[in-house]
Amino acid sequence: MYFFDIIEFLRNKGIVVVNETDVKDRIELPIKITFRGELRDYQLEALNAWRNNGYKGIIALPTGTGKTIIAIAAIAELGVRTLVVTYTKEQMFQWEEKIASFTDAPKAMIGHFYASEKRLSPITITTYQSAFRHIKTLAPYFSFLIVDEVHHLPADKFRYIAENVFAKFRLGLSATVIREDGKHVELFPLMGGVVYSKPLAELAEKGYVAPFEVIVVKVNLTPDEKKRYRELAEKYRSLVNGKTFEEVLTAAKKGDPNALEAIKIRSELRMLVHNAQEKIKAVEEIVSKELAQGSKILVFTQYVDQAKKLAERLSTYYIVGELDETTRRKRLDAFRQGYERVLVLTTVGDEGIDIPDADVGIIVAGTSSRRQFIQRLGRILRPVPGKHAKLYE
Repeated sequence: MYFFDIIEFLRNKGIVVVNETDVKDRIELPIKITFRGELRDYQLEALNAWRNNGYKGIIALPTGTGKTIIAIAAIAELGVRTLVVTYTKEQMFQWEEKIASFTDAPKAMIGHFYASEKRLSPITITTYQSAFRHIKTLAPYFSFLIVDEVHHLPADKFRYIAENVFAKFRLGLSATVIREDGKHVELFPLMGGVVYSKPLAELAEKGYVAPFEVIVVKVNLTPDEKKRYRELAEKYRSLVNGKTFEEVLTAAKKGDPNALEAIKIRSELRMLVHNAQEKIKAVEEIVSKELAQGSKILVFTQYVDQAKKLAERLSTYYIVGELDETTRRKRLDAFRQGYERVLVLTTVGDEGIDIPDADVGIIVAGTSSRRQFIQRLGRILRPVPGKHAKLYE
């Protein structure tokens, strides 16, 4: 990743550098392509900020605000061979459609490097997993690296992609760069730091995302659930003996049996709350009320079993990670086209699924991650005239 930086550094010191590799800092696209879209003011600002940073850096904008469109404008502007890394298969196909829609690039110029279809094209779209496995093959052929959902990149496995590609020009995209483990700081050397961001409230005020409200719905545990919760909580307290969760976690990593048991009980407590029976009734009531108002509803949960149970109770489709690609696409299309007006999603729906006209979200179970909350909120914020989005938690 520092190959061209080192050459530039040495040349600036007056040293003659002879590059005997076949790796060039600019591998041009076979034909010049044109961007056919129109950028909003904040998208132009973002593109300028990235350009002024030497064509490196991360653009952090909420879900649904057109980060992909900015990146496609950047591809057209640079005019070099580009590798796009996406987090999911769905995103890979969406990128292909968007590049075809927003540029005059011939179809033959855009290819996938994934599973059985491994085609090195001038604009190649791959997934994190495929890029990790094949980066040595991909590395010499691209001058521009785009990483979508870039907050995943600092993971030990995935950072290997950025470290082992020669691409001098880099662009990272994310709705929320901050990671709970603090590893987002590692993105700066890998991609060039955050060059542009805009808060959700400001974009909503200007009409770039739909106005929204977040509605917290309280539910009770059943008597049996309360009894079990008290038993588990008491057991947890006796095991941790006043220690913070961070201290318990540290002790568990060292093999402390009490700490390991406490972690297990804490997980059971979370599961008990997340799967509280009264949540199902509350969801049914919200869905019934919102359907009567003509809403299109996304229901989010953490758990596959809960997703399937909710879909059954709501007589609708669910999308979970284990679904095959064909079924997943059919179900998404049924929702997009309005044949189904409710769709239940696990974490597979947090990133990479493009559902433009959902206006109601219901979070049944989630993590305490700020990023996950913002991503789920973003799923319902794409602006449509007269739309007012609601997120029930």
